[in-house]
Parts: sequence; C-alpha cells; structure tokens
Amino acid sequence: MDLLPGDVCQAVREDIDYKDLRKDHKDLNWLMAHQVLPLPPRAEERDVRRGPFLPGPRLLGLAGVAASPLQALRPVPFQLLPDSCSWLHPPPCKEQLCDTSDFCWPQRWHRRGAIPAGHNKWSKVKNIKGPRDAKRSQIFQKLSMMLRFAVREGGPDPELNSNLANIIEQCRNNNMPKASIEMAIKGVDKEKSTTYVLYTARGPGGSALVIEILTDNTRRTQQEIRLLLSRNGAVITDGVRHLFDQKGVVTVSRKDQEQRSVSLEQALELAVEAGAEDVQESEDEEEQEVLKFLCDVSVLHQVRKKLDAQGLQSLSAGLEFIPNTTVELSEEEMKQASELLMVLGNCQDVIRIYDNIQ
Repeated sequence: MDLLPGDVCQAVREDIDYKDLRKDHKDLNWLMAHQVLPLPPRAEERDVRRGPFLPGPRLLGLAGVAASPLQALRPVPFQLLPDSCSWLHPPPCKEQLCDTSDFCWPQRWHRRGAIPAGHNKWSKVKNIKGPRDAKRSQIFQKLSMMLRFAVREGGPDPELNSNLANIIEQCRNNNMPKASIEMAIKGVDKEKSTTYVLYTARGPGGSALVIEILTDNTRRTQQEIRLLLSRNGAVITDGVRHLFDQKGVVTVSRKDQEQRSVSLEQALELAVEAGAEDVQESEDEEEQEVLKFLCDVSVLHQVRKKLDAQGLQSLSAGLEFIPNTTVELSEEEMKQASELLMVLGNCQDVIRIYDNIQ
C-alpha cells in the first residue's frame, strides 16, 4: 500500500487503521516537519484525563507506551529542540511505531529566549537595594542601642553628655531619621537595662580582635559570641588586650569646608597644629574615604574644635581601639578572617569590631 502525503492526511481524518502507513512512512519526524499530519484537536475536544493532547483510550506518546491505566494519567515527556525548531517531540523508536494502533498528536510550541538579569526594576531592587537596606537597618538598630546606653550613662541632654552628642552625630552621618533618634532617647525607661561588654579574641593567623557589645542578656550573648568564634577559627582570650591602645579619634571628610580635596600630607601638617598624634586613611560605613586624626583621650574635643577652625569637615569624634602592632595573613587566613568579621558584624549585640590585620 503506497500512500502519498495527501493520502496520509485523508487516512488519518477517516480514522483508518494505518499500520501499513507506518511501514511505508516510518519517519514521522519528516511528516511533522512538513505538516503532513493534521492539526491536533481543539482544547475543548481534549480529554483532560488522558493528557492535554491524547485522543486515544490508551496513552501512547512518542516517548513511550503506557502499560496500565494509571500510567495513562502521567504526562508525556518532551524534548526542547533548538530555537530554529518549533516542534517538541523525542525521536520515535521502531517498537513504538509498529506495536500500537493509537497515536499521540504532536503539540506545537514556541520557545522564547531567556531574558537577561536587570530587565526590570525589581531585579535591581532585589540584587542591589535589598542588601543595602538590610545593612542600613542593621546600622540603625545598633545606633539605637548606643543611644540608649549613652542616655543611661550620662543623661538625655547632649550638651551635658558628650558621648550622647557624638552618637547623635554618628546617627546623622548615617542618615538615621530624626524621629528614630528621638524615639530611642525617649524610650530608654521602657527598655531593659543594657550592659556594655568588651571581648578580646585570637583570630585566624594569630590576629587579635576587640569586640564591643551592648546587650540586655550577657549570658546569651557570651554563648553566641563563643559559638561564632569557634566556628570560624577564633577563640576568646585575655592575652591580646595589650596589642591595642584606646585613643581619641576625630573622623574628617577628605574634602574641606570649601569642597577641596585634602591630601594626607596636608592632614599631617594640620594634625601637628591641632595637637593630634597621627593621621590614618580609612573608609566609613558607606565606603567613603575619610581621614582619622588620632589623639589622647583627654584632648579629643579640643582637637576637633581646632580641626574645624582650620577649615576641615569633622564628621564624628569618639574613642576607638587602635592596634599598636599588626600581623600579615596568608590568602586563606585572610578569607577566613573576612568571614569571621562578617558573621560577628551581623550579630545583633555587636556594635564595633577592631582588629590588627595588616
């Protein structure tokens, strides 16, 4: 029985048993590619119990023959062809073409190319804005803790409490809302008592850490800090405190009051005139370049006033632990130390971390 392509369409339309047709036209892929076979039935004519495009009583897909009624309820797997082809079907095998009288109609699909990242606003929000907002919220939370602690130690008046005045200035430099600052100061009486704790630790590669903490539960915080340190190759110890000196630090912008850049050489000359001991280049929380003027704790506010009088823009003034000796780490130790500082910084009770890593 020799059938031409037109006869194939007629045979299918009349539901003729086409075993002989398969013998003469085994290459169903050719028939599909040339659209010799008729279109699949409309959606309303399909039996949903047999799949989206299976008219026969028994599930036969080009991917395999069903052996039971339960298998007839399973979807037929298809392959995704290249972009140049719009038909989805796996190649038939010889047994599937010759051992059944039911036929699976092909389904026509169109493939759309992948949309690159950054195609809409949300992709930028979740990849950029989300992490920044999370970090920003964490900074605000820690500043609120510092405000409450400063109020308990020296009162709510910034003019009489220099520590509170410095923290309020830090809040403003970090763009903390004024309402949040006032709420933290006024809500001190309603909060649990906060305790200041200082931990020292030995980190990867013999590095030293000083960890400042404000907590309302010292036992819980100590257990959490010990766990974080042990998981990242560090341990709490009392033998590294002498590696740090507590100094007064005035943080200054790299641009003066007239928006002119300030070099390190100029800063060193101004430091001598203001009574500071040294100047260090650093970065703030927003990764903006700043200059840190180091001085004795007793002359901190005098140094700041003189630096402002010299035309510099002071951003904050406070006490910090400055390492008097540094250590150099290998690449692997540096990676481990970075992970340690990251997990400690994410701890809710940790407000500042100092290290002597070069």
